[in-house]
Amino acid sequence: MDRAELATFLRSRRERIAPADVGLPAGQRRRTPGLRREEVAQLAFISTEYYTRLEQARGPHPSREVLSGLVRALRLSDAERDHLHDLADVPPGLPSGPPREVRQSILDLLHRLPLSAAFVTSAAQEVLAWNQLAAALMEDFSATPRRERNLLRRAFLTTDADERRLFGVLDLDEFQQASARRLRTALARYPDDPELAALLEELLRGSDRFARLWAAGDVQVAPVLRKTFRHPLVGPVTVNCDALDIADRDQHVVIYTADPGSSSEEALRLLSVLGTQRMDVTA
Repeated sequence: MDRAELATFLRSRRERIAPADVGLPAGQRRRTPGLRREEVAQLAFISTEYYTRLEQARGPHPSREVLSGLVRALRLSDAERDHLHDLADVPPGLPSGPPREVRQSILDLLHRLPLSAAFVTSAAQEVLAWNQLAAALMEDFSATPRRERNLLRRAFLTTDADERRLFGVLDLDEFQQASARRLRTALARYPDDPELAALLEELLRGSDRFARLWAAGDVQVAPVLRKTFRHPLVGPVTVNCDALDIADRDQHVVIYTADPGSSSEEALRLLSVLGTQRMDVTA
């Protein structure tokens, strides 16, 4: 185990992450760039003292579980994860949680679909990447903390008074049923992931609707072929829904397209021009 290189690597990865990237407030007094040590420790589910000792090159030999927590907290790529395991002299095992890194080729694909709203979700139903039209149709994900990019939280934990509860979709009930079933599948695939376990507890505690769906024990998910959004600027937008599996990452590329010549296609064209600007706010 190379303690000095491990310490340097952890520090460099911590300093590159903005608090908003992991759903934390920036605060007023941050003396160093990136996250604080205690924030990394919290995200990795280890003690601050333990993490501090690792960064000071005097920590004990980390277990595979500790390394998995650090990979998740520091948002490491696959190559960075392998390097971390090499430094700690611990062979990488199977991922303990849903992979979050999106391949560059998939990111390129999203931006080559100018008249389609396209985004990538993880097995935990977190929106990981998106193109400009998806942001215009749904919301500006770049301005949204990671925690709020989870579609399960948006579907079950947003108040009923919010008309944009799930980006204004009209099939909220059907989406809730499907998303609860997908979470059950994800938990079976990643039983040791603390983030998924915490998400389940949060949903059971905060939503009676989710608790009823979870108690049903269903797992089969019917495909959704069409969806309608109530958009505040362009009105109803009906789209065809297609999902492409990225098997090696356990991710999905979701693509929304409108029928050629339809009013919804014209609405998407308008949104592609408007982008995420707010037309209802005066200067």
